[in-house]
Parts: sequence; C-alpha cells; structure tokens
Amino acid sequence: MILIYTLAAIAEIGGCFAFWAVLRLGRSPWWLVPGVAALIAFAWLLSRVDAAAAGRAFAAYGGVYIAASLVWMWLVEGVRPDRWDAIGAALCLTGAAVILLAPRGA
Repeated sequence: MILIYTLAAIAEIGGCFAFWAVLRLGRSPWWLVPGVAALIAFAWLLSRVDAAAAGRAFAAYGGVYIAASLVWMWLVEGVRPDRWDAIGAALCLTGAAVILLAPRGA
C-alpha cells in the first residue's frame, strides 16, 4: 500500500507539474502529453489501494500527497522545506495512518 501511494504521488505531482511548467514557466505545450499520461497513471494507481471505501483511500492518500509534494519541492524545485513544513507533513501522515489503519467493527 505504501508503494502504491508513493507511486501515485509521484504520478500526480509530476502530471500537475507539467501543467504548471506550461502555464507558469512557459514550457512547450508538449509537456502536457506526459503530464496527462501521469495523471491517468495516478488515477489507476489510486484505484489499486485495498480499502473498503474509495473516500477513505483518497483521504489517507492526502497525507502522502502533502509529504511527497514537499519532497518534490526540495528535489525538483530546489526549495528546502522548513521545520513547519516537516511538522505539518508529520501531522498529515499521522492523520492518514489513523484513517487507513484504524480498527473498525463490521
């Protein structure tokens, strides 16, 4: 499950960044081709998460997305996250774990 969420985050962030690059950084519209493919891969990957409810799988993914976005910011954009970014990401990942892994009765 962690691998699926990680791959989904990379695909979603990469796809969204392609649009950002075209619309905000003046890159070629051809960037949108792999961007759209990445967004399709993201949707497919997220549907592979083993959860009883799609909403729960999506909600838990939100925490992973936030943390992965900060890693992207650091590695791709060269902006190092500060301690508040790290604290916020830790809170989000904790929330994601509670949502996805909490024991639930039938």
